[in-house]
Amino acid sequence: MFAVTATQVDPDNPLAGLTLGERPEPQVPEGWTTVTVRAASLNHHDLFTLKGVGIRAEQLPMVLGTDAAGYDEDGNEVIVHSVIGSGADETLDPKRSLLSEKYDGTFAERVVVPRRNLVAKPAALSFEEAACLPTAWLTAYRMLFDKAGLEPGSTVLVQGAGGGVATALILLGRAGGYRIWVTSRSEKKRARALELGADQVFEDGARLPERVDAVMETVGQATWAHSLKALRPGGRIVISGATSGAVPPAELNRIFFLQLSVVGSTMGSRDQLGRLARFMEQTGTRPLIDRVLPLTEAREGIAAMHEGELFGKVVFTLPG
Repeated sequence: MFAVTATQVDPDNPLAGLTLGERPEPQVPEGWTTVTVRAASLNHHDLFTLKGVGIRAEQLPMVLGTDAAGYDEDGNEVIVHSVIGSGADETLDPKRSLLSEKYDGTFAERVVVPRRNLVAKPAALSFEEAACLPTAWLTAYRMLFDKAGLEPGSTVLVQGAGGGVATALILLGRAGGYRIWVTSRSEKKRARALELGADQVFEDGARLPERVDAVMETVGQATWAHSLKALRPGGRIVISGATSGAVPPAELNRIFFLQLSVVGSTMGSRDQLGRLARFMEQTGTRPLIDRVLPLTEAREGIAAMHEGELFGKVVFTLPG
């Protein structure tokens, strides 16, 4: 079968280890099943793998990709939940992994996953839209509706416009009844955020008209100090990863004095993925897709992510 594979790692030139071509058909363990992939979306996790983050050389070659939508063995349209683990919430399993970490991922004609990892795809969502949900959109969903502790009408600051999680936060936040403010150092990305439905946009580090109820923090070191200053007393910062260095130590005196809450968030569970899919169907919210490419042109999409050219998701498609 055709697949997109990491065959070596290189922190400085990640595309050097990207191989497109034929791979053996996957073996199906007991309790697992095969999904015929129709669409798969790109995440920073795929780029990090090519850079050698979270993977060892002896694990290669590894088929990339965490997210997909396609057909199960009975011909049903499904979305693949990418967290492999046990328990009611797989993300809390200490032995959990993502597809493309221990097990081959979704950038292939077929992917093998535990049966419990399949979620019914709503007919209202295209395969391309559904493939965007399992990582970036599910992360945003959990940040907003599980970890933030907000009521409709609350003001939410999204640090850094453009990536898959940030665009999902804007669109989900608007659909959920929040007032969404967005920062970016890019004037073009600030304008795009307004087009998506952000209520106001600001340059990185700008003084805000008022303090916000919650901050969605996925950037890290570059925005951390601003996130603390932007938050009202009793507000909450929800952190999910970092793309600019590490999140530095918190200013503890400020956190204690203003009774701020700092919580970490991960991708959501399989059950939350099902609820997210229903939310998308009920509200008419749809993922922002930067570009759709055939899987045979995956190198172009990964290069665009590496160069920071994207606003929204990259989706790879396969014929079906």
